[in-house]
Amino acid sequence: MKKFLSIFLSLILMIGLSGCTNEGDSDSSGSTDSTETTVVESSSDNPEISEPETTVSARVTIEGTKFMVDGKELWINGANTPWEKWNDFTIGVMDETFWDNEFARLVGDGINCTRIWVNCNGMNIVRLTPGGYPSDVNPDHWEALDKLFALAEKHKLYIMPTLLSFDHFKEPVSSGEKFQAMVKSNEYCDRFAEIYVKEFCERYRGCEYIFGIDVMNEPDWVYENTECGKVPWDNISYLLGRCAAVIHENSDFPVTVGMAIIKYNSDKYEGNKVSDEYLKELTGSDNAYLDFYSTHYYNWQKPYFGFPCGKSPSEFGIAEAKPCIIGETHNDDEQECKMTLAEKYKSVYDNGWSGIMVWMDPQKKDDGTYDWYRYDLTETAVNAMLEYVPEKIRPLG
Repeated sequence: MKKFLSIFLSLILMIGLSGCTNEGDSDSSGSTDSTETTVVESSSDNPEISEPETTVSARVTIEGTKFMVDGKELWINGANTPWEKWNDFTIGVMDETFWDNEFARLVGDGINCTRIWVNCNGMNIVRLTPGGYPSDVNPDHWEALDKLFALAEKHKLYIMPTLLSFDHFKEPVSSGEKFQAMVKSNEYCDRFAEIYVKEFCERYRGCEYIFGIDVMNEPDWVYENTECGKVPWDNISYLLGRCAAVIHENSDFPVTVGMAIIKYNSDKYEGNKVSDEYLKELTGSDNAYLDFYSTHYYNWQKPYFGFPCGKSPSEFGIAEAKPCIIGETHNDDEQECKMTLAEKYKSVYDNGWSGIMVWMDPQKKDDGTYDWYRYDLTETAVNAMLEYVPEKIRPLG
C-alpha cells in the first residue's frame, strides 16, 4: 500500500510541474497562453539585493522663465565675488585656500551662486598678437580653473564664470588696443571663440555647478567709452553672438551677458543689443542667443530708467520670455533706495525676477588688510531669503 501511495503522489507531482512549464510556453506564432509572473525579492527581504541607485543631477536647466534643478525651481540667492587680486586664475596667482574658505562662507550664509571673473582683462590668459589675433591660451589658466570648479563641486556652490570684461578693451593698458583690434575683425572673434570659449566648454561641460556662462561683463562701455575704443555694436554683438553659439554647440550651459545699462538690454529704449534676432542676424547662426538676461543696476540709472527692485522685469524694460536676474547691484544703498538689502531681495523675488547677485566691496580690517567681501549687510539678506523660500534656494536640500 505504501509503495502504491508513493507512486500515485509522484504521478500527481509530475502532472503539476508539467502544467507550470506549459503555462509560460509560446506557440509557433509567439503568443502565450497566459502571462508569466515574476516575483522579485525586496532588499529588505534579502540584504544581498541592493536598491538601484538614483542619480540626482545638480545641472541647471530652464523652463519658461524659471531656472530648474532636478525638476524643482532654483532661485538665485547670489552675490559677486569677482576676484581676490585680479586675473587670479593662473598657477602661481590663484590662492586655492582663499577660494576654499570663501566658498565655505558663502554657502554657510545661504548664498547658492556667485559670479566670478575668471578672466579680468586677459593680460596673461588669452594671448593676442599686436594686431589682435588670438594666438593661444596660457595653460596655467586651465590648471587654475580645474581647481576652482573642483571647489565648486566640493561646496555645492554654483558659479557663474565671466569670460570677458570691458576692462580687456581699456587703454592705455597694452592689451586694450589688441582687444579693440580683435573685436573689429569677425575672423579674430571666431578665433577667440574657438581657442578659448570652446576649450572652456569642452573641459568643464561635465561640471554641474557651473550655473551658466556670462560671456562678458558690461560690453556697453566698449561702445560708450573713448578709452575702450567706442566700438560699434555690430562688432561687439558679433563677438557675443559667436561665443554664445560656440557654448551652445559644445555644452548644455545656459548663456547670458552682464549688461551694464537697461537701455541696451531693452527694446523700450535704444534696442536690445543681445536679442535673439540681432545675434542670429549678425552671426548667421541659430545657436547665437542668450538663455537668460542678466542686467546690472546702480542708482545713477534711477533718474533715467527707474528702480528695478520694485518692478517686474517687463515693467523695468526687459522682455519676460526668459529668466531675468539682476547680475550686479548695490549692497549698501539703503539710505538712497529706502529699502534694506533684505527687503530688496524679497521684493525682487516677489516681482518675478529669478535672482539677484549683489556686488560686495572690500572692507578694511583693523590690522590694515582687506576682507574682500563684506558680509555685514549681505549675510542678513541672503539668510532672510533662505528662510523665505528655502525650497527654491536649495532645491536639492
